[in-house]
Amino acid sequence: MRYQTPKRRQQRPIAACLLLPLLPIVETPIHEVTDVNTIDFRSDTVTLPTPTMRDAIFRAELGDDVYHEDPTANRLQRMAAEMLGKEDALFVASGTMANLVAVLTHCESDERILLGSEAHMHYYESEGIIRLVGVEVRTLPNDAQGRIDPAALEETLWQSDGPPINLVCLENTHMRCGGVPLSAAYTAKVASVAHGRGVPLHLDGARIFNAAVALGVPAASLVEDVDSVMFCLSKGLCCPVGSLLCGSGEFIALARQSRKLVGGGMRQVGVLAAAGIVALESMIDRLADDHANAKLLAEGLAEMPGVTINPMAVQTNIVIFEVQGGAPAFLAAIAEQGILALPVGPDRVRMITHNDVGRGDVERALELIRGVLQRGNGEQAAT
Repeated sequence: MRYQTPKRRQQRPIAACLLLPLLPIVETPIHEVTDVNTIDFRSDTVTLPTPTMRDAIFRAELGDDVYHEDPTANRLQRMAAEMLGKEDALFVASGTMANLVAVLTHCESDERILLGSEAHMHYYESEGIIRLVGVEVRTLPNDAQGRIDPAALEETLWQSDGPPINLVCLENTHMRCGGVPLSAAYTAKVASVAHGRGVPLHLDGARIFNAAVALGVPAASLVEDVDSVMFCLSKGLCCPVGSLLCGSGEFIALARQSRKLVGGGMRQVGVLAAAGIVALESMIDRLADDHANAKLLAEGLAEMPGVTINPMAVQTNIVIFEVQGGAPAFLAAIAEQGILALPVGPDRVRMITHNDVGRGDVERALELIRGVLQRGNGEQAAT
């Protein structure tokens, strides 16, 4: 696998990348959540740190992480590397930063990366990657399970014209494809294709522990064949901030420099890392509860008129469904009932279960949504 030397990485024309024309940004309406009875399905990022996390934050041993002297951050990074079966790990501020640092470490500015057409990195992160790293982005279609076709990948790597493709990226679980987990066997097949052409494989594993719990396997088995992997602490694991990037010792040493380059060098970061230690020790197994609640939500929605969903496809904590009459009208109507969710298309709605939404909340949400849809059908009939 190829890595850049620090000298070569400093020569990247980042300023030139910043001169690219601005791309349109689609903003999602912001809801002010003031009612304690609000049921918030927008994302598992809305989770609040647990009391145990808050106590750990207060008591954390601290040092300067830029000098590798924060004992709490060092412990978290060792834990993350061990749990993912990698040599080393690096704490960063966000999942977006983790993926950016990975691309910055793997690639030169005159190269390309390959993403799935529905990938989070493509939809929500590619502008930053293009501007700050200077790479081009190429996509292959994702199927309904969030996979790209290994045969199509092999052909693309073999026939690719223009700048070389020097990184392939997968996503596990796949958010826009309903949180479906990718198997270890599938990931190994993609890795074999990429490595056969001398191209490293990066995994956006923001919810890799959801995948591991759903498949009943260790997380390390799902990332054994990837060259780098990131996961989020601030989603279903309930931490207030942070993600980890994992890989070989050589890769992480360079990634640490890439993190510094994008302003990610933090000092007494143990106040954040402490919550991550609690998460890795005690918050992974409980993800099964989120999955069960998502299945309950999907099954209840499937019984409602005007909703299209296959409950059998819901395997983790993400529920995506189509709603008659369009997502905006539906979301506005349920918001009046204290239920928050997000659109992922003109007629598609996403709901995500998490630690701050219990079974009782799901049951109450289903009752309220049923009432909204019944009233809507009644109004249509009256007209």
